[in-house]
Amino acid sequence: MAEKSDSSSASRPQQATPATVPAGTSTAPGESQRAGNSATAQARAADTTATTVTPGSPALPSTEAPTAESTTAPATVVPPGEAPTAVVPPEEAPAGVLPPSHWAQVPQDEEEDDYDDVDSAYGDENASSTASLSASILEYRTVHGRTYHSERGNAQSWNPNDAQHDESMDILHHVSTLMQDGKLTMTPIDESIQKVLDVGCGTGIWAIDFADQYPHAEVVGVDISPSQPQWIPPNLKFEIDDVTQPWTYTPNSFDYIHMRWLIGAIPDWYALFREVFLALKPGGIFESKESSCIIQSDDATVPFGSAMDQWGRVFTEAGRKFGRTFRPLEDEIQVKAMEAAGFVDIKVHNFKTTLGPWPADPKHKEIGQYARLALEQDIEGFIMYMWTSVLGWTREEIAVYAAHLRRELRSPNYHAYYPQRVVIGRKP
Repeated sequence: MAEKSDSSSASRPQQATPATVPAGTSTAPGESQRAGNSATAQARAADTTATTVTPGSPALPSTEAPTAESTTAPATVVPPGEAPTAVVPPEEAPAGVLPPSHWAQVPQDEEEDDYDDVDSAYGDENASSTASLSASILEYRTVHGRTYHSERGNAQSWNPNDAQHDESMDILHHVSTLMQDGKLTMTPIDESIQKVLDVGCGTGIWAIDFADQYPHAEVVGVDISPSQPQWIPPNLKFEIDDVTQPWTYTPNSFDYIHMRWLIGAIPDWYALFREVFLALKPGGIFESKESSCIIQSDDATVPFGSAMDQWGRVFTEAGRKFGRTFRPLEDEIQVKAMEAAGFVDIKVHNFKTTLGPWPADPKHKEIGQYARLALEQDIEGFIMYMWTSVLGWTREEIAVYAAHLRRELRSPNYHAYYPQRVVIGRKP
């Protein structure tokens, strides 16, 4: 059954027929005017859609008002409101990737050097692991001075595991909770929940917060890189493993499995979601949250050829060469892989993550401040591995591009955001 509800900055995202965890169990190429329609952009920035997906019947039109009745929907997810202008179907999207040398030729706008950055939200008001850490796990790879996880299995995480990048990821965790109105999950969690798995736990911050909130539950966090802290809640343990390999967890053993931000790291999403399905108890819940790499706007203020526009285009090309897609949202991989694995009662929540304090709505302004901070403070870390090792950029070319991107992020002329999507399914 499919239910859809649209919310603005004045209303929180509504979840139709909530799942519960059972007990025991750039617009197109061409120059555009940056001014755009500011009022329209600010209104659209707050758009959030919740949709329930069950294959087999026509979907509601994206402009239809939500109703109390459920309707069925096909595998394709209905986008929230009007589709952002920067997103085009995969078969129609031109590569549009500018060469690395382009950025050294682009003059830097001197007036942008003086943009006031007082809106930055950083500092604003606004144990032990059970993993067997052999010496080889701690032999990190180094790329242009940044460290990455050791060679293990088929894993290929493009994110550094050093302190600078971990700080960015922890800030993005805060952005995630702001978007979800302070909640760690979009799934209502039953107080009787017993066993939880956090796949790709990263710094461990989500697992730590969840274990603190549900002290009676056994929580396991797994990641390819041992970057988690040692002092953790007693009901939490971290394990080091490659989740792209066959899992060794006991089948039917978890009540709830959480997975977040594995974009560009998974060679076969369908195989991964099958492993999740097998590990869950009957009635167990799987929640997957992924981001788009496409930075866009609804008012043509992110034009083709801008540094923001090129971010998604370069990552898309890198993922194609890398064999690990950066298009989980655009290709609707979460929903398709959940359906293929056998999940039912699939629900979809679409979000817009604003970049910068340009929205008028206080909630989205705060989200934009923190999201910009997370990106600004380690642009090089986000792009170093994929853009150098996969696409052949030099460290100097990275630095020049990063300077252009920072200026755009601080400019009030760009009403930018990137989409995120939460998909929830239940094992029958």
